[in-house]
Amino acid sequence: MDKQEVRQVVLDIIADVALDEDVSNLKDDVALRDQLDLDSMDFLDIVMELKKRHQIEVPQEDYPQLASMQSCVEYLRPKFQ
Repeated sequence: MDKQEVRQVVLDIIADVALDEDVSNLKDDVALRDQLDLDSMDFLDIVMELKKRHQIEVPQEDYPQLASMQSCVEYLRPKFQ
C-alpha cells in the first residue's frame, strides 16, 4: 500500500470510531488528540479495529507512534506489505 492508501485506512477507522468527528481536514503533522475529541477508549477502539480489519497488532509500547496521521502512516505502512 502506498502512503495515501494507508492514510485512507486510518481515516476510515477514525470515522467509524469517532462518528461525530469531521476527519476530512486532518493535518498530518498535528497530534490526532489535538484535532479530534478522542479519549483513551476511542484510541483503543482504533487499535482494535486495526487488528480486526487488517490483522495488524500494535503493542502498547508503540502507541506513541500513532499520535499523528503522519506518524500513523509511517508506522503502519510497512505492516501492510
